[in-house]
Amino acid sequence: MTSMKPDKDIAVSKMKMEAHGRKIPALVLSPKTGAKNAPGILWIHGGGYILGMKEMVHMGRAADLVKKYGAVVVSPGYRLAFQAPYPAAIEDCYDALLYVKKHAEGLGIRDDQIMIGGESAGGGLCAALAMMARDRREVNVAYQMPLYPMIDNFDTESSRNNHGRVWNTRRNHFGWRMYLRQDAKKAVSPYAAPARQTDFTGLPPAYTFVGDGEPFYQETLDFVVNLKGAGVEASVDVYPSSMHAFDMLKPELDISQQAIRRFNEKFEYAKNHYFAKQG
Repeated sequence: MTSMKPDKDIAVSKMKMEAHGRKIPALVLSPKTGAKNAPGILWIHGGGYILGMKEMVHMGRAADLVKKYGAVVVSPGYRLAFQAPYPAAIEDCYDALLYVKKHAEGLGIRDDQIMIGGESAGGGLCAALAMMARDRREVNVAYQMPLYPMIDNFDTESSRNNHGRVWNTRRNHFGWRMYLRQDAKKAVSPYAAPARQTDFTGLPPAYTFVGDGEPFYQETLDFVVNLKGAGVEASVDVYPSSMHAFDMLKPELDISQQAIRRFNEKFEYAKNHYFAKQG
Protein backbone atom coordinates (compact mmCIF):
# COMPACT_ATOMS: atom_id res chain seq x y z
CA MET A 1 0.00 0.00 0.00
CA THR A 2 1.22 3.49 -0.83
CA SER A 3 2.11 5.49 2.26
CA MET A 4 0.15 8.50 3.47
CA LYS A 5 3.47 10.07 4.40
CA PRO A 6 4.11 13.29 2.41
CA ASP A 7 6.55 13.05 -0.48
CA LYS A 8 9.84 14.75 0.31
CA ASP A 9 9.77 16.51 -3.07
CA ILE A 10 6.39 18.15 -2.47
CA ALA A 11 5.63 21.19 -0.32
CA VAL A 12 2.66 20.56 1.98
CA SER A 13 0.80 23.19 3.94
CA LYS A 14 -2.32 23.10 6.10
CA MET A 15 -5.12 25.59 5.82
CA LYS A 16 -8.73 26.20 6.84
CA MET A 17 -11.23 27.54 4.36
CA GLU A 18 -14.00 29.60 5.91
CA ALA A 19 -17.50 29.15 4.49
CA HIS A 20 -20.94 29.69 5.99
CA GLY A 21 -19.65 30.09 9.51
CA ARG A 22 -17.52 26.96 9.56
CA LYS A 23 -13.95 26.13 8.68
CA ILE A 24 -13.10 23.36 6.23
CA PRO A 25 -9.63 21.92 6.87
CA ALA A 26 -7.48 21.25 3.83
CA LEU A 27 -4.02 20.31 2.68
CA VAL A 28 -2.29 22.15 -0.15
CA LEU A 29 0.33 20.25 -2.16
CA SER A 30 2.57 22.30 -4.41
CA PRO A 31 6.00 22.09 -6.05
CA LYS A 32 8.86 22.90 -3.68
CA THR A 33 10.13 25.36 -6.25
CA GLY A 34 6.84 27.23 -6.02
CA ALA A 35 3.85 27.46 -8.33
CA LYS A 36 2.85 30.12 -10.82
CA ASN A 37 0.08 29.81 -13.40
CA ALA A 38 -0.21 26.12 -12.54
CA PRO A 39 -3.20 23.85 -13.03
CA GLY A 40 -5.20 23.80 -9.81
CA ILE A 41 -6.87 20.58 -8.71
CA LEU A 42 -9.39 20.04 -5.94
CA TRP A 43 -8.73 16.38 -5.10
CA ILE A 44 -11.37 14.61 -2.99
CA HIS A 45 -10.50 11.56 -0.87
CA GLY A 46 -12.47 8.33 -0.88
CA GLY A 47 -13.82 6.12 1.87
CA GLY A 48 -17.39 5.24 0.93
CA TYR A 49 -18.68 8.59 2.27
CA ILE A 50 -18.12 7.20 5.77
CA LEU A 51 -14.33 6.90 6.13
CA GLY A 52 -11.17 8.54 4.90
CA MET A 53 -9.21 11.70 5.51
CA LYS A 54 -7.62 14.51 3.55
CA GLU A 55 -4.16 12.99 4.11
CA MET A 56 -5.08 10.19 1.72
CA VAL A 57 -4.11 12.61 -1.04
CA HIS A 58 -0.51 11.48 -0.48
CA MET A 59 -1.25 7.88 -1.49
CA GLY A 60 -3.29 8.44 -4.63
CA ARG A 61 -2.84 9.84 -8.08
CA ALA A 62 -2.81 13.52 -7.11
CA ALA A 63 0.76 13.58 -5.79
CA ASP A 64 2.11 12.72 -9.24
CA LEU A 65 0.33 15.73 -10.68
CA VAL A 66 2.36 17.97 -8.39
CA LYS A 67 5.70 16.22 -8.91
CA LYS A 68 5.50 15.59 -12.64
CA TYR A 69 3.40 18.48 -13.91
CA GLY A 70 3.85 21.29 -11.38
CA ALA A 71 0.17 21.33 -10.40
CA VAL A 72 -1.23 22.65 -7.14
CA VAL A 73 -3.54 20.19 -5.36
CA VAL A 74 -6.00 21.12 -2.61
CA SER A 75 -7.38 18.23 -0.54
CA PRO A 76 -10.42 19.20 1.59
CA GLY A 77 -11.41 17.46 4.81
CA TYR A 78 -15.12 17.29 4.07
CA ARG A 79 -17.65 16.12 6.66
CA LEU A 80 -18.20 12.34 6.66
CA ALA A 81 -21.63 10.74 6.77
CA PHE A 82 -21.40 9.60 10.39
CA GLN A 83 -20.97 13.24 11.36
CA ALA A 84 -23.39 14.71 8.84
CA PRO A 85 -25.19 12.96 5.95
CA TYR A 86 -25.89 14.39 2.50
CA PRO A 87 -25.64 17.23 1.53
CA ALA A 88 -22.81 18.08 3.96
CA ALA A 89 -19.97 16.48 1.99
CA ILE A 90 -20.86 17.91 -1.41
CA GLU A 91 -21.54 21.37 0.01
CA ASP A 92 -18.13 21.30 1.72
CA CYS A 93 -16.50 20.34 -1.57
CA TYR A 94 -18.37 23.05 -3.43
CA ASP A 95 -17.31 25.67 -0.89
CA ALA A 96 -13.73 24.43 -1.23
CA LEU A 97 -13.98 24.77 -5.01
CA LEU A 98 -15.20 28.36 -4.67
CA TYR A 99 -12.30 29.04 -2.33
CA VAL A 100 -9.83 27.74 -4.91
CA LYS A 101 -11.35 30.03 -7.52
CA LYS A 102 -11.30 33.07 -5.24
CA HIS A 103 -7.73 32.48 -4.06
CA ALA A 104 -6.30 31.12 -7.31
CA GLU A 105 -3.65 33.81 -7.64
CA GLY A 106 -2.43 33.34 -4.08
CA LEU A 107 -2.25 29.59 -4.58
CA GLY A 108 -0.26 29.99 -7.80
CA ILE A 109 -3.14 28.62 -9.88
CA ARG A 110 -4.33 29.86 -13.25
CA ASP A 111 -8.05 30.42 -12.86
CA ASP A 112 -8.89 29.11 -16.32
CA GLN A 113 -7.55 25.67 -15.41
CA ILE A 114 -9.33 24.68 -12.23
CA MET A 115 -9.84 20.91 -12.22
CA ILE A 116 -11.40 18.36 -9.90
CA GLY A 117 -10.74 14.71 -9.14
CA GLY A 118 -10.96 11.98 -6.55
CA GLU A 119 -11.13 8.26 -5.89
CA SER A 120 -14.14 6.10 -5.04
CA ALA A 121 -16.58 8.19 -2.96
CA GLY A 122 -14.24 11.07 -3.75
CA GLY A 123 -14.84 10.25 -7.40
CA GLY A 124 -18.56 10.33 -6.73
CA LEU A 125 -18.23 13.73 -5.08
CA CYS A 126 -16.12 14.86 -8.03
CA ALA A 127 -18.86 13.89 -10.50
CA ALA A 128 -21.52 15.56 -8.36
CA LEU A 129 -19.37 18.64 -7.97
CA ALA A 130 -18.99 19.02 -11.73
CA MET A 131 -22.78 18.94 -12.02
CA MET A 132 -23.29 21.41 -9.20
CA ALA A 133 -20.71 23.81 -10.63
CA ARG A 134 -22.37 23.65 -14.05
CA ASP A 135 -25.80 24.34 -12.58
CA ARG A 136 -24.89 27.09 -10.10
CA ARG A 137 -22.67 28.92 -12.59
CA GLU A 138 -20.30 30.37 -10.00
CA VAL A 139 -17.16 28.53 -11.06
CA ASN A 140 -16.13 26.84 -14.31
CA VAL A 141 -14.34 23.48 -14.14
CA ALA A 142 -11.88 22.65 -16.90
CA TYR A 143 -11.53 18.88 -16.35
CA GLN A 144 -12.82 16.12 -14.09
CA MET A 145 -11.12 12.90 -12.96
CA PRO A 146 -13.64 10.77 -11.01
CA LEU A 147 -11.67 7.53 -10.59
CA TYR A 148 -13.74 4.35 -10.07
CA PRO A 149 -16.49 6.61 -8.73
CA MET A 150 -19.20 5.66 -6.24
CA ILE A 151 -22.12 7.31 -8.02
CA ASP A 152 -25.11 4.92 -8.07
CA ASN A 153 -27.20 4.32 -4.95
CA PHE A 154 -29.14 1.62 -6.82
CA ASP A 155 -27.68 -1.82 -7.43
CA THR A 156 -26.12 -2.32 -10.85
CA GLU A 157 -25.08 -5.46 -12.69
CA SER A 158 -21.63 -5.25 -11.10
CA SER A 159 -22.50 -3.95 -7.63
CA ARG A 160 -25.23 -6.55 -7.01
CA ASN A 161 -23.95 -9.67 -5.25
CA ASN A 162 -20.38 -8.47 -5.53
CA HIS A 163 -17.76 -10.07 -3.30
CA GLY A 164 -14.77 -8.13 -4.55
CA ARG A 165 -11.77 -7.27 -2.44
CA VAL A 166 -11.79 -4.08 -0.38
CA TRP A 167 -15.34 -3.01 -1.37
CA ASN A 168 -18.38 -5.18 -1.98
CA THR A 169 -22.19 -5.15 -2.02
CA ARG A 170 -22.59 -5.21 1.76
CA ARG A 171 -20.20 -2.32 2.33
CA ASN A 172 -21.67 -0.41 -0.59
CA HIS A 173 -25.19 -0.66 0.84
CA PHE A 174 -23.95 0.48 4.23
CA GLY A 175 -22.09 3.46 2.79
CA TRP A 176 -25.11 4.69 0.86
CA ARG A 177 -27.37 4.11 3.86
CA MET A 178 -25.16 6.26 6.05
CA TYR A 179 -24.80 8.99 3.41
CA LEU A 180 -28.44 9.17 2.28
CA ARG A 181 -30.10 7.68 5.38
CA GLN A 182 -33.78 6.94 4.66
CA ASP A 183 -33.34 7.91 1.00
CA ALA A 184 -30.66 5.30 0.26
CA LYS A 185 -32.86 3.44 -2.23
CA LYS A 186 -34.77 6.40 -3.63
CA ALA A 187 -34.38 8.48 -6.78
CA VAL A 188 -32.41 11.24 -5.08
CA SER A 189 -30.81 14.37 -6.48
CA PRO A 190 -27.87 13.81 -8.86
CA TYR A 191 -25.82 15.90 -6.42
CA ALA A 192 -26.34 12.99 -3.99
CA ALA A 193 -25.98 10.14 -6.51
CA PRO A 194 -24.69 11.35 -9.90
CA ALA A 195 -26.07 8.26 -11.66
CA ARG A 196 -29.51 9.84 -11.21
CA GLN A 197 -28.52 12.64 -13.60
CA THR A 198 -30.60 12.91 -16.76
CA ASP A 199 -28.82 15.89 -18.37
CA PHE A 200 -25.09 15.45 -18.98
CA THR A 201 -24.71 18.37 -21.38
CA GLY A 202 -22.20 21.09 -20.58
CA LEU A 203 -20.18 19.02 -18.12
CA PRO A 204 -16.37 19.21 -18.24
CA PRO A 205 -14.25 16.64 -20.11
CA ALA A 206 -13.62 13.53 -18.06
CA TYR A 207 -11.26 10.61 -17.61
CA THR A 208 -11.57 7.62 -15.31
CA PHE A 209 -10.45 4.02 -14.89
CA VAL A 210 -11.90 1.03 -13.07
CA GLY A 211 -11.42 -2.69 -12.45
CA ASP A 212 -13.76 -5.08 -14.28
CA GLY A 213 -14.59 -7.12 -11.18
CA GLU A 214 -15.26 -4.40 -8.66
CA PRO A 215 -18.68 -3.03 -7.66
CA PHE A 216 -18.36 0.30 -9.46
CA TYR A 217 -17.48 -1.17 -12.86
CA GLN A 218 -20.92 -0.83 -14.46
CA GLU A 219 -21.79 2.59 -13.05
CA THR A 220 -18.42 3.92 -14.22
CA LEU A 221 -19.01 2.66 -17.75
CA ASP A 222 -22.56 4.03 -17.76
CA PHE A 223 -21.32 7.43 -16.59
CA VAL A 224 -18.84 7.69 -19.45
CA VAL A 225 -21.43 6.53 -22.01
CA ASN A 226 -23.84 9.20 -20.77
CA LEU A 227 -21.20 11.91 -20.96
CA LYS A 228 -20.21 10.94 -24.49
CA GLY A 229 -23.85 10.73 -25.50
CA ALA A 230 -24.23 14.36 -24.42
CA GLY A 231 -21.25 15.43 -26.52
CA VAL A 232 -18.78 15.62 -23.63
CA GLU A 233 -15.22 14.38 -24.22
CA ALA A 234 -14.89 11.38 -21.90
CA SER A 235 -12.97 8.12 -21.74
CA VAL A 236 -12.46 5.16 -19.44
CA ASP A 237 -9.80 2.49 -19.16
CA VAL A 238 -10.73 -0.92 -17.74
CA TYR A 239 -8.30 -3.23 -15.95
CA PRO A 240 -8.70 -6.91 -14.99
CA SER A 241 -9.15 -6.66 -11.23
CA SER A 242 -11.74 -7.26 -8.52
CA MET A 243 -9.75 -5.09 -6.09
CA HIS A 244 -11.26 -1.69 -5.58
CA ALA A 245 -8.62 1.08 -5.69
CA PHE A 246 -5.98 -1.39 -6.81
CA ASP A 247 -3.65 1.39 -7.93
CA MET A 248 -3.52 2.81 -4.39
CA LEU A 249 -3.46 -0.43 -2.45
CA LYS A 250 -1.15 -2.46 -4.72
CA PRO A 251 0.86 0.09 -6.73
CA GLU A 252 3.52 -2.51 -7.52
CA LEU A 253 1.15 -4.60 -9.68
CA ASP A 254 1.62 -4.45 -13.44
CA ILE A 255 -1.96 -3.23 -13.94
CA SER A 256 -1.41 -0.54 -11.32
CA GLN A 257 1.72 0.67 -13.07
CA GLN A 258 -0.16 0.67 -16.35
CA ALA A 259 -3.08 2.59 -14.83
CA ILE A 260 -0.74 5.15 -13.27
CA ARG A 261 1.09 5.75 -16.55
CA ARG A 262 -2.17 6.08 -18.45
CA PHE A 263 -3.64 8.46 -15.87
CA ASN A 264 -0.59 10.68 -16.08
CA GLU A 265 -0.74 10.67 -19.88
CA LYS A 266 -4.39 11.71 -19.82
CA PHE A 267 -3.65 14.49 -17.35
CA GLU A 268 -0.78 15.77 -19.46
CA TYR A 269 -3.15 15.97 -22.41
CA ALA A 270 -5.72 17.80 -20.27
CA LYS A 271 -3.08 20.24 -19.03
CA ASN A 272 -2.28 21.16 -22.62
CA HIS A 273 -5.81 21.18 -24.06
CA TYR A 274 -8.55 21.85 -21.49
CA PHE A 275 -9.30 25.33 -20.19
CA ALA A 276 -12.41 27.01 -18.78
CA LYS A 277 -12.42 30.77 -18.36
CA GLN A 278 -14.16 32.11 -15.28
CA GLY A 279 -17.18 34.34 -15.74
